[in-house]
Amino acid sequence: MLNLDTVRNTPRRVKEALRAKGIGSPDLVDTLLEIDETRRSTITELQDLQARQNDLSQQIGTLKREGKDEEAEAIIEKTGRMKAEIKRLKDEAQTVEDRQEKLVLQLPNIPHPSVPVGADEDDNEVEETVGEPPTFDFDPAPHWDLIARHNLADLERGAKVTGSGFPFYLGKGARLQRALLNFFLDRARERGYTEMQPPLFVNPDSAEGTGQLPDKDDLMYEVPGDDFYPIPTAEVPVTNFHRDEIFAADDLPQQYCTYSPCWRREAGSYGSDVRGLNRLHQFDKVELVRIVHPDESYRALDALLEDAESALDALDLPYRRLLMCTGDMGFTQAKVYDLEVWSAAQERWLEVSSVSNFEAFQARRMQIRYRPEPEASPELVHTLNGSGLAFPRVVAALLENNQRPDGTIELPEVLHPYTGFARIGTNE
Repeated sequence: MLNLDTVRNTPRRVKEALRAKGIGSPDLVDTLLEIDETRRSTITELQDLQARQNDLSQQIGTLKREGKDEEAEAIIEKTGRMKAEIKRLKDEAQTVEDRQEKLVLQLPNIPHPSVPVGADEDDNEVEETVGEPPTFDFDPAPHWDLIARHNLADLERGAKVTGSGFPFYLGKGARLQRALLNFFLDRARERGYTEMQPPLFVNPDSAEGTGQLPDKDDLMYEVPGDDFYPIPTAEVPVTNFHRDEIFAADDLPQQYCTYSPCWRREAGSYGSDVRGLNRLHQFDKVELVRIVHPDESYRALDALLEDAESALDALDLPYRRLLMCTGDMGFTQAKVYDLEVWSAAQERWLEVSSVSNFEAFQARRMQIRYRPEPEASPELVHTLNGSGLAFPRVVAALLENNQRPDGTIELPEVLHPYTGFARIGTNE
């Protein structure tokens, strides 16, 4: 959530953010400022009337002590009418304030000055490509064929039991999922993250706190009878862990890693993008969350990016780092990088991680603060998160990039202690 003073003092900057991100209409800023003016004038009128009522109430006591009961009764009658007007103004101020709060929640975060201005994914900047895509002297099979050949997952039975995008993982496929879970978590703990196991359902306040509501309401599943949302990412419960809390400065930074399944509707997805494991409604992910001092947030972003990239380096997967342009970044983000792995059979890049700095945008919604000094007024922290990593496309790349002419798949050596096997398609 943006600071309302930012909207008041720099409306042009906020309008430019809406245009750059392609989210909402710049007219929203003008509407918000009009409502803000109405709210402030209503509050001023209310305070003036309350002050007059207080003055008159004091006069009543004085008049009664002086025996001027008729004058006192006249003022009592007048203050009675004022009470009704005060209640009306209070109700009006609350109504306007509620409307203002809803509108503020519709304003996206302002992009950092280093973010390139662009309309869509074609305007993202490729900062670096790491590793060489593998070459084959045979036609590599796509991962969905490899999955079927080695009975690693069953998407059709998943669709029967639940729906499209809810796979069963089987045998070595299930063991590979579990291996990635432990591998990613172990790496994160070694890099200073505290492991956490969060709730998998959150309430509306939590979803609003990280910005999923109202922006991504159509992408989330919900349990209306209980007013819960299955989490679209562990970012939601983990960041809300410290909602409405105040840190001592020495308690920063806070760093958490967690594994969780995630649920997303992925409305509007179609075609080759959804084949196999490319885009699922339920998938597994390890999430990395940092809560930091504002002066440290961009150094923390670099470190978080390195944490996510290190997992891809260890798996020896070719990948590239993209700096997202304004039109392709999220509602809540001030700056975001995407990491994409090379899919050998599909001959395309697949996103496996987004690494984001939200600055104070989420912290203001959740009121996560710190005290610079023991007696100082609390200030907002900065929050960051990144996938470290999302499993499905990592699995797709591992299968496709490491397949052999005989149809077997050789896994990276770093995974062998976790999987208990070195190859898929043999008994090793």
